[in-house]
Amino acid sequence: MYGLMALGFYVTYAVSGTVNFAQGSAMMLGAVLTFAFAQTVGWPMWLAIVLALMLCSLYGLLVEFFAVRPFVNRNSDAWLMATVALGIVVDNLVLFTFGKEPRSLPSPLAQVPIKIGELGLGVYPLQVLIPLVGLALAAVLHTLSRRTRWGTGMLAVVQNKSSARLMGIPIQRVIAISFALSALFAGTAGVLIAPLFNVNADMGTLFGLKAFAVAILGGITSAWGVMLAGLLFGLVEALVTATLGSGYTQIITFAMVIAVLAWRPSGLFGRADVKKV
Repeated sequence: MYGLMALGFYVTYAVSGTVNFAQGSAMMLGAVLTFAFAQTVGWPMWLAIVLALMLCSLYGLLVEFFAVRPFVNRNSDAWLMATVALGIVVDNLVLFTFGKEPRSLPSPLAQVPIKIGELGLGVYPLQVLIPLVGLALAAVLHTLSRRTRWGTGMLAVVQNKSSARLMGIPIQRVIAISFALSALFAGTAGVLIAPLFNVNADMGTLFGLKAFAVAILGGITSAWGVMLAGLLFGLVEALVTATLGSGYTQIITFAMVIAVLAWRPSGLFGRADVKKV
């Protein structure tokens, strides 16, 4: 899940040099909208998921249009605070409409665990599906960015906008699509995690912060890096919680992030920028 959300940070940074700090609210929207369509309205789960992800993508477009584009066009870094503020606004709008009571989203993939060995341990099929989906999306992103004209065009935008414009690449459209993909990945994480956690308006705040830490930890310029860092971060978090208790989880995991970045400032799988003098 962390890797999925971190992929959203990767794709916007790779294209525009900016990141979507409203990722947490996009994740929350994926979970809340799926619950609303499936449980409140009563639509089939597949239709609820498709509509929820479409609306998450639309939300990503709105984030880029209202909270990023006006400031980037003026060469201002105020988009940092604008995306944070927009995420807070959306979280509170959902709080007023959806309510603050956590809701449970049932799923057949999170009801009967798969037994592991004779120790009585087990995992839900959904817990196996989440990393598989994340790795598959990372592979698709990597392939698109390295092997297709569309992916090459995306990379060209961040490297040299003027040259990309002269080559006929629709820069603004490419950047908008990257933000739509960013919110789509976060919404997918929300949909997948909703049956394992209670659905509520505040669920994306801490997850979004952790996902950004994961993106930096893995090297925000590498799709594979952020996904693998997400898996590593999640495993360490689970092990610390199981062995020492949840009170130590945030202390140890974020201390790990600091230690790794002190050792490798560009992240575990990232590459340091090479500047020609």
